[in-house]
Amino acid sequence: MTGFELDEKFLRSRRHAKWNMYKPDVIPAWVAEMDFALADPIRKAVAALSDQMDLGYPLREGGVAENAVGTAFSRRMKSLFGWDTDPKLVQPVADLVQGTFAPIMAFSEKGDGIVLQTPAYPPFYEAINTLARQLVANPLRDGADRYEIDFDALEASIGPRTRMVMLCNPQNPTGRVFSRAELERIGKIALAHDMIVVSDEIHSDLVHPGHEHIPFGSLSPELGARTITITSATKSFNIPGTRCAVLHFGTQELKDKFHERIPRRILGAPSIVGIDATIAAWDDSQPWLDEVLAYLTANRDHLARRVAADLPGVTFHKPEATYMAWLNCSGLKLDKPAQQFFLEEAKVGMSAGETFDPAYAHHARLNFATSRSILDEMIDRMAAAVARRGRSEAAA
Repeated sequence: MTGFELDEKFLRSRRHAKWNMYKPDVIPAWVAEMDFALADPIRKAVAALSDQMDLGYPLREGGVAENAVGTAFSRRMKSLFGWDTDPKLVQPVADLVQGTFAPIMAFSEKGDGIVLQTPAYPPFYEAINTLARQLVANPLRDGADRYEIDFDALEASIGPRTRMVMLCNPQNPTGRVFSRAELERIGKIALAHDMIVVSDEIHSDLVHPGHEHIPFGSLSPELGARTITITSATKSFNIPGTRCAVLHFGTQELKDKFHERIPRRILGAPSIVGIDATIAAWDDSQPWLDEVLAYLTANRDHLARRVAADLPGVTFHKPEATYMAWLNCSGLKLDKPAQQFFLEEAKVGMSAGETFDPAYAHHARLNFATSRSILDEMIDRMAAAVARRGRSEAAA
């Protein structure tokens, strides 16, 4: 890394969604994408493809491309978590959301129930609703210092047609990293009710100090046999435009059952750019990520101090992972959704809480993966908007 101070003019000059969603007077803090420079190994890998004019089809015959991604995944899991995985049980896909839809299609029928801890990543709802499955919501409890799973409610909600748990760990948007005890309890419930577990672990290498990510599929062979892990390098290494993700199946039998209903051709395939960028990320870019994560942790702590000091009526639990703060703005007693208020009054564009759960319109998700100066400008604007509102109400 060459530093974390960023040129806003340069950020706005790029074509990606984050800085082009809103008008130029809005600071974007919505989509889960970082503003930082690429890791040098990734930049070199992508540049090499261009220099060699090597932008053709990846070699799929004999599983060459799939094996390259699968082998990189297995090396990464062993390096980070001590988890031994078989590269042959990896199915590369172009997109993680695609990897969310496909297991639901493969292992459930219309009308079947899918367990989901809420609030949740909006495409999970989209997958369940589009595929005509039934949402079995398991609302997280807002505890003293973190969100927690309500296991009694979870067990009570499971019916005879509940087929799957859609787990997100680390959890989006709350930033929880579930403990081994929590994961094992989910596993016990999954075994008791013969449910498949689809575990979205895309944020697993963005865990802040003091917390530990445990891959769900690593808990036991028995649970691994019913677990599909979905992940990607795109979130942690800031390369979402390269389009490469993976599904890892705990056993060959599970993978075979998946492909009985989901032909490989319907999954598409990662591009050669996505493959090479992913391998460069997982194999060679950990030093970059170490620096980034240290900066993100410092940003998280700085944000917590600023919110406590300058935004009365707004609170949040420090996320245990990710670079998203799930802001509870209910103390402001707004007459409109929190995201809408801060977009209109502060020109800060966060993610709307109600898209993660209709009950959370008083929340907004703020992306703090940017420079400290831009983060401070966001908080300054938000604090000014809250102060103006207070003065207006006092004068009324």
